[in-house]
Amino acid sequence: QVQLVESGGGLVQTGGSLRLSCAASGSISSIGTMGWYRQAPGKERELVAAMSSIGRTTYADSAKGRFTIYRDNAKNTLYLQMNSLKPEDTAVYYCKCTADWTIYGSGYWGQGTQVTVSS
Repeated sequence: QVQLVESGGGLVQTGGSLRLSCAASGSISSIGTMGWYRQAPGKERELVAAMSSIGRTTYADSAKGRFTIYRDNAKNTLYLQMNSLKPEDTAVYYCKCTADWTIYGSGYWGQGTQVTVSS
């Protein structure tokens, strides 16, 4: 079992920045890939960014150039630095981890943190 707890969401103006954190606990050694998803009202949950255990990253087109995903393995924490935020980035952001080299498939989810970008 792995527990994931997100933090760092909030209200920010267009063009602002936020850093999301995802603290992992439990069976840490079983974690392979970690990533961030988001879900806006009325929309499906979508992948924002992911990072494998060897540091390989994947970004959604909407995140490229603005968001950076990174991991602090010593702190068992995943981060998402979000810059140049837009109103369309408003969503609940979820952390996910899997035991594999891919973020897809079964895994553990956090409870989510709300990000609201005002225009």
